[in-house]
Amino acid sequence: MTAPEVVPLSFETDEGCGPRARIGLIVLQSDQTIEAEAKMMNIDGVAFYHSRIPNDTEVTPQSLTDMEQRLPVAAGLLPPDFRFDAIGYGCTSAATLIGVDAVTAAVRTVHPGVACTTPISAAVAAFHALEARRIAVVTPYTAEVTAPIAEHFADAGMTVTALGSFLEPSDLVVARISETSIIDGIRAVADADSEAVFVSCTSLRVLANAAQIEEEVGVPVVSSNIALFWHLLRLAGVDDELEEYGQLFTRRLAL
Repeated sequence: MTAPEVVPLSFETDEGCGPRARIGLIVLQSDQTIEAEAKMMNIDGVAFYHSRIPNDTEVTPQSLTDMEQRLPVAAGLLPPDFRFDAIGYGCTSAATLIGVDAVTAAVRTVHPGVACTTPISAAVAAFHALEARRIAVVTPYTAEVTAPIAEHFADAGMTVTALGSFLEPSDLVVARISETSIIDGIRAVADADSEAVFVSCTSLRVLANAAQIEEEVGVPVVSSNIALFWHLLRLAGVDDELEEYGQLFTRRLAL
């Protein structure tokens, strides 16, 4: 059977997906959570685009810092022609060990001038916006990976009031730590001395329960993903208040 003749069709263009903001996310190859939580946000006119960066599933200082050399390639998989409003690197521990400035420099080799952030820098910005200086911290990492997280907050002028960890080195296992266990961990570190709780690691699932947990413990609860999404949105000029995802989403960037 002969195919019919192709009929030329007229068309017009619009702004496509993300007319309000196009946000890039560099996601760990082993991450099972950040993309799912980004989809939960479902903000009208905002589009998230992802690339993956190779990583070792065993989380050690060496395996984390090894990603620095891979960052420009992963950033390049986010097409510069998309004209991103902000780009985030989705690894809290690696960004802490590599250094926020080094991460930004690597991303900007491909996306010059684009606003960049990481979960740890986003968390610092978040706690400034929340006017919280005394932070309780939950991580899934080994002690040698957890310690630099606490030190980063101290260097930013904050006090870590309590530090708890699941002490799990496998990123594949971390992604399966139950939401109930995470909530129990938050309860264990939150006390009268803390003004907020930080749950470190983009693989830990917090977003869906953030508002409920905050009501119980009485202080803001900020996960790596919550901080990262909030900071990316604010850097991209999206100031929507989304209180269903926690107190942070009612705040703008601190001046």
